[in-house]
Amino acid sequence: MENTAGFMKVENVSRHFRIDDREIVVLEGVDFKVNKGEIVSIVGSSGAGKSTLLNIIGALDKPTSGRVLYDGVDIFGMTEPELSAFRSGRIGFVFQAHHLLPEFSAEENVALAAMIAGRTRRDALSRARDFLGRVGLSQRLTHRPGKLSGGEQQRVAIARALVNEPDLILADEPTGNLDTRTGEEVFGLITELNEERGQTFLIVTHNMALATGAQRVARMKDGKFVDFHNDVLE
Repeated sequence: MENTAGFMKVENVSRHFRIDDREIVVLEGVDFKVNKGEIVSIVGSSGAGKSTLLNIIGALDKPTSGRVLYDGVDIFGMTEPELSAFRSGRIGFVFQAHHLLPEFSAEENVALAAMIAGRTRRDALSRARDFLGRVGLSQRLTHRPGKLSGGEQQRVAIARALVNEPDLILADEPTGNLDTRTGEEVFGLITELNEERGQTFLIVTHNMALATGAQRVARMKDGKFVDFHNDVLE
């Protein structure tokens, strides 16, 4: 049964940008909810506001108006140190460009996220090995990103997002740079983590074949939700 309270809620969120004397409306009056343990996909054409919404939910950007609540707490009422701790501890990010540091190994890339969250180097490395193992990369710990395939790089990025065991993982086009087969493998990993660990995922994607594998699919257009289904979109 759906949790009607939702553990993450967007309430009447708008985001406007000003360029010279023009005001650009990217989001307008968005209401949205994600329940714990769900996989929710957001689809829509470029410029619909999907990535901007994801950035606001992840506290990488602030709304012009409206609120984002986690367990009833408005994150934009937090101080900057509180918001920084919230981002590193409760939110995991996976982007289309994996943003791995090329000079570090897979293990070090994942451990760095844990160290930023305040863990010791020893604990961070131990957790990095554990989570890389969970995404099937136990044999690739010491490889730098340039020695990994595209799918392996994205798996490292997923392990990095998971290492602090966040409440919500935000994925912005996580399969966008991958071929069809590798993209399906990465999405399969997301589904597996959701089923086995109850991880909550909010995924922005252009790939409808992958999007419809989520438990709920929402379509955005011109900064608003125009379609929201519990199964798939037509």
